[in-house]
Amino acid sequence: MLNRLAMTIGLASMLLVGCENLKPIGSRGSASSSGGSYTPGKGGVKLEMYIMSKCPYGVMAVQGYKPVFDEIGDKVDFHLDYIVSEANGQFNSLHGEPEVKGNIQQLCAMKHYPNPKQWMGFIDCQNKNWRSIPEGWEPCADQAQMDKGRLKSCIDGSEGKDLLRESMKRAQAANAQGSPTILLAGAPYEGGREKNDFMRAICGKLSGDKPAVCTKIPEDIEVSAIVLTDKRCKTCQTAGLEANLKGRFFPKLKVKNLDYADAEGKKLYAELGIKMLPIMLFEQGVEKAERYNTIARWMLDIGKNTKYKQLRIPASFDPTAEICDNKIDDTGDGKVDCDDDTCKNDLICRKEIPNKLDVFIMSQCPFGVQAVDAMKEVLDNFKGKLKFDVHYIGDKTDKGFTSMHGQGEVDEDIRQLCAKKHYAKNNKYLGYLWCRNKNYRAEDWKPCATDGIDAAVIEKCFKGEEGQKLMAADLEVAKALQISGSPTWLANNKFKFSGVAANDIKNNICQHNKELAGCEKTLTEKPAAGAAAGGSCGQ
Repeated sequence: MLNRLAMTIGLASMLLVGCENLKPIGSRGSASSSGGSYTPGKGGVKLEMYIMSKCPYGVMAVQGYKPVFDEIGDKVDFHLDYIVSEANGQFNSLHGEPEVKGNIQQLCAMKHYPNPKQWMGFIDCQNKNWRSIPEGWEPCADQAQMDKGRLKSCIDGSEGKDLLRESMKRAQAANAQGSPTILLAGAPYEGGREKNDFMRAICGKLSGDKPAVCTKIPEDIEVSAIVLTDKRCKTCQTAGLEANLKGRFFPKLKVKNLDYADAEGKKLYAELGIKMLPIMLFEQGVEKAERYNTIARWMLDIGKNTKYKQLRIPASFDPTAEICDNKIDDTGDGKVDCDDDTCKNDLICRKEIPNKLDVFIMSQCPFGVQAVDAMKEVLDNFKGKLKFDVHYIGDKTDKGFTSMHGQGEVDEDIRQLCAKKHYAKNNKYLGYLWCRNKNYRAEDWKPCATDGIDAAVIEKCFKGEEGQKLMAADLEVAKALQISGSPTWLANNKFKFSGVAANDIKNNICQHNKELAGCEKTLTEKPAAGAAAGGSCGQ
């Protein structure tokens, strides 16, 4: 939970390990790379960005720096490189082959048009419609006055691959795993990603006479917040989250910590009418903070007369419920720990079921997709001896269900649950999932309802009360288990683990089922699409 709070904001915890918006400060690599070859002013303060061309957060970082580049680019030694992996001559990137191509397009623009104003113009043009990358690069080349034929030869030929390979090596030397990874003057950059954030940080590193613009950067305002938690909760620490917010959004953040056991804490808990802790509240005036708009969608009005803005963070500790491992009757009902009904889904109290494997995913999370795809090999290896089930992660509000990747993901989660409900025998529903995973963001799902799976059955379930109940039940289990990362595995109904590659999944199963036939075999050891072995959405 500590990592979850520090790494995530809101229901969605809008992050991927690999393509991420929020991450604990100082957690990225500290090694400085040799940098790219295509840089503006030599001798200026060195700024390195390691991104993925189709990662929205990498795009936002480059776009945030662009106006700074326009004003004081001659004072910055700017390096831009790309995060990929390579196996057997094949490049892999989190967002697939389109991203690999987009990376190459941008590197070719840098190589053949080394004037940074020119290639930054090309990338800026692409970033304005980044979801379409790698399509539509030609108008951007025209806009940047680049020869399309010259670029195409580089993009389609061995030169582009060589450029990406060298860029990959620089990213690896910098230990860049998340997009964006940013280094300023050789150290991890800990600030925000908008113009004034970059301007303030870069100006602070400049020596001698500084550009006039450095004296005109607006000051941040003081922001006050309250954290309400419970000292009995072992997983409710918020220090990492507070440091992240201070570094990324509110430099002058002041936090008052309240405990549920104290009178003031109990009074606030009752006033808010909430159930789960921890909760983080911002007092009036936070909307005036320079970077408030970047976090506004994760803020909710709460309290009498909307006195506070509540930051949506994972909260699963009920201070009025039984604590399942303290040997105390917390609720006064005569039942202690696992004997209390409220503890039935707590890991400590769950009954171990041999040869059982559950995975909790988001249907449009690339890591969850890779994990479910890896199960083809895992299930084949264990030849029907493994009981496997798929569950889904999200949130339930007064307005319905929500999920990290939007309403499309919620809808697909429900359709997959409907497929599982009606076609569970022999894991037949997995055929639908594996088909959808080939193009998991496509709106047209019906072509995957084949081989005895009836699209009309899924549609009826999806549109009716049945699908809603299935989704609500899954979310209740995930919440009770404090699972928010996709994928999260549960071996034998009791033991959590993470992983994406087939061999990692197998090893974790076999750790708790040593006599299971198939444990002696080695399966695919590297995840698809260049994902980190423990990568996840939202954890």
